[in-house]
Amino acid sequence: MAVVMSMSWAGVSPEQYETVREAVRWEEVAPVGGQVHVAWFDDHGLHVIDVWESEEAFQTFFAERLAPAVEKAGITGAPESDFAPLHRRFIAPGVSGAA
Repeated sequence: MAVVMSMSWAGVSPEQYETVREAVRWEEVAPVGGQVHVAWFDDHGLHVIDVWESEEAFQTFFAERLAPAVEKAGITGAPESDFAPLHRRFIAPGVSGAA
């Protein structure tokens, strides 16, 4: 069953996010089980909403690909993450790719 993952990571900067994104290359080599990724920043840090085929798929991606890049980017602490079953997903016609 697909899940929605909500993550907040205090203190993470846009520059650190971009460093991790470039190292992991999730847009070029999509993670197994990853379906949708949305990220934004506020005064507290990074916020992410993802849709994954399962929580286990995210945990595998985090352990194998994301965690090593996070460490190299100098990101400290741990994110606050929650998972919930996906009820419905809609992507507007004509919307695709990274922005």
